[in-house]
Amino acid sequence: MANSCNVLVTGATGFIGRALVDRLLARVDVGVTALVRRQSLDFPEAVSQIVISGRAGWRDVQIPSGLTTLVHLAGRAHVLKETSSSPIDLYREDNVDSTLALARQALTAGVKRFIFISSIGVNGSSTTGKPFDESSIPAPRADYAISKWEAEQGLRELLRGTEMELVIIRPPLVYAGHAPGNFRRLMRLVGTGLPLPFASIGNRRSMVSLENLVDFITVCVDHPAAANEVFLISDGVDFSTPQIVERLAEGMGRRALLLPMPSRLMRWVAQTVGKEAMYEQLCGSLIVNSSKARTLLGWRAPLSAADALTLAGRNFGVMASKKQ
Repeated sequence: MANSCNVLVTGATGFIGRALVDRLLARVDVGVTALVRRQSLDFPEAVSQIVISGRAGWRDVQIPSGLTTLVHLAGRAHVLKETSSSPIDLYREDNVDSTLALARQALTAGVKRFIFISSIGVNGSSTTGKPFDESSIPAPRADYAISKWEAEQGLRELLRGTEMELVIIRPPLVYAGHAPGNFRRLMRLVGTGLPLPFASIGNRRSMVSLENLVDFITVCVDHPAAANEVFLISDGVDFSTPQIVERLAEGMGRRALLLPMPSRLMRWVAQTVGKEAMYEQLCGSLIVNSSKARTLLGWRAPLSAADALTLAGRNFGVMASKKQ
């Protein structure tokens, strides 16, 4: 049977990209091509690979004809230990300039749809009552989020009046048992079994499990109603940090030990050690209204938020035990 949809995935070896490739391959009507920095032996034979080299590779990449959709995941993500004197320039080079260069190549190759994975940071770093939705005025603060917003604007301008459709997806924190960054740090803390000072935190956080995000991207690959739309996506249920810890601990077969600590004291400690951004993510609120994905596309999350968090804790525990 001929493929009705041929998808090119950038960042295909990454945290989200590898899971997306597997999810796309589960559809018998989809052909998958991975755009990679180096040839990977981890992909099934059914996955074609295009290897690029150097920073100029984005501008020189030859996108084959016959592709229907390009999912752009690659880019410069949050850098936990930044050493550059001008990080915004690096973010713009990787997340704006390279994205627009790739989109120009996609236009030349006749790609029908460009899916850009942006960030909820485009809307802001926190909410104070009303959830973010697609009508919220963008207010990016961090360099990473600023570069994603500039890329969104550049893509809209580039593709205006062309036949290539643009789909923008802004996920909040994406989690799984092998998630990188601050979520991995949180799982490590929970895994120690030590008391954690989160009992008094009454925040609300929207997140999206890796399984649910790649399922939604797969829907956007060829759903007619997704064309030229922006989507804020989440699991659909929001948890406080104590509830997140409890679910993760349950998955690890542990009991969460939570102690009360005044939020002002926690913020002061975080500021003292230079971890204020981590404090905001753990103790602040960020709520996303993702109802548009359900009403416009009929999408339903395959995993409930509670089950996804428990599964993340279980998988992290399994991986941790194998390393011992």
